[in-house]
Amino acid sequence: MTTAAASSPRTYQVRTYGCQMNVHDSERISGLLEGAGYVRATEADDNPDVVVFNTCAVRENADNRLYGNLGHLRPVKAKHPQMQIAVGGCLAQKDRGEIVRKAPWVDVVFGTHNIGSLPVLLERARHNAAAEVEILESLDVFPSTLPTRRESTYAGWVSISVGCNNTCTFCIVPSLRGKEKDRRPGDILSEVRALVDEGVLEVTLLGQNVNSYGVEFGDRLAFGKLLRACGDVEGLERVRFTSPHPKDFTDDVIAAMAETPNVCHSLHMPLQSGSDDVLRAMRRSYRAERYLGIISKVRAAMPDAAITTDIIVGFPGETEADFERTLDVVREARFSSAFTFQYSKRPGTPAATMDGQLPKQVVQERYERLIACVEEITWAENKKLVGETVEVLVAVGEGRKDERTGRMSGRARDGRLVHFATGANGQRGDAGRIRPGDVVHTTVTYAAPHHLNADGEPLSHRRTRAGDAAEAGRAPRTPGVLLGLPTIGAPAAAPAPTTGCAAH
Repeated sequence: MTTAAASSPRTYQVRTYGCQMNVHDSERISGLLEGAGYVRATEADDNPDVVVFNTCAVRENADNRLYGNLGHLRPVKAKHPQMQIAVGGCLAQKDRGEIVRKAPWVDVVFGTHNIGSLPVLLERARHNAAAEVEILESLDVFPSTLPTRRESTYAGWVSISVGCNNTCTFCIVPSLRGKEKDRRPGDILSEVRALVDEGVLEVTLLGQNVNSYGVEFGDRLAFGKLLRACGDVEGLERVRFTSPHPKDFTDDVIAAMAETPNVCHSLHMPLQSGSDDVLRAMRRSYRAERYLGIISKVRAAMPDAAITTDIIVGFPGETEADFERTLDVVREARFSSAFTFQYSKRPGTPAATMDGQLPKQVVQERYERLIACVEEITWAENKKLVGETVEVLVAVGEGRKDERTGRMSGRARDGRLVHFATGANGQRGDAGRIRPGDVVHTTVTYAAPHHLNADGEPLSHRRTRAGDAAEAGRAPRTPGVLLGLPTIGAPAAAPAPTTGCAAH
């Protein structure tokens, strides 16, 4: 290790693509690097010492996006040879050594199962002046045991499982994330309590299929029990989860949602298609009637529930009648929001070689019709809330126009995005200033397809510990286990002696 490295901590930047799993994995990557002595680069720093790409492989353009971004970094690294570039995540698990072959200026490639190896691999690549590629076929350690640098003071992700046991024909995730591995409830609740102790108000339980949680230890009702246990965590105000699979959705989960006060009445449940024939070809293990039956039960137990979904248009073999059936289910389900996708062929999935691949123009035309249908419904549903009072957990970065409009933004309990006027409260000095992490109650004055506005004076404003942390610039950190990883930079100061007065 050089003197310069020992005297000046190396900086890092993490660039994240993809789902909530990847966002949370990036928090772990940041926690690992900071635990090893790196410091986060400022936004103005164009030349961090380490750039980590945490990749996604779900969409067809994922490869092009990664290699395009790597190409942009090539001349930067040529000017700064000490820079290191690391590629992790699902695309790294898929492409493996191909990444270094296509982009030989990459220093480290690591997979979804060995995030904890990153500091070691960076140090080894630097020492050997050669690329390090390490891809494991199964988990080395459960990722949640790793140190984590949380991005939010008020909301936190908590993984309850990793991997997936389903075999959807369009999805490459199971081959990249592996079979489902469940965490023990006690470990999950310990992490939830640790976050709440740091001031976090909202927790989202994460899994590729949260409803199958407990499969490893033989308790089919484990997820509903976990939701109820989260209700006993003092100081935890909101609990969300994503994503459930309709085939595993059980009535006890609906009861737990309805009967546990801090579990939000919001449900993200992927539909993918409203056609039974397409669902069968997708190997989704449920049919439209089963899906709509779950929604009916949810609404019977929680009339105010906001239900969101994922829909794929243009799956191989989808006919016009199949697509119309999807529109029928969308109209009946009355989603508050939908993530809509054009089918993307992924090599290595069964759907990639199916007959009936549809022309781009057909898929595009159906996609546009789906979006129009969804927006008509979401707008109508949002208009029903005009005049209603909503509780908003104030967020950062949710409202791109906030600075220009003088509003702030956050999420209502049902997950809807709310842009609200701060009113006089926003101008009353430190004691009245609304901060990210605070909670306001306000009245909805306008509805759009994707958000609500509240342009009157907030009815109430509650300052919170999360808001205090945001004001102080302090993000929650959960320590995890460093696994004896190497550190860089100056060594930590020796602890003070604990003899004499210092011991008491």
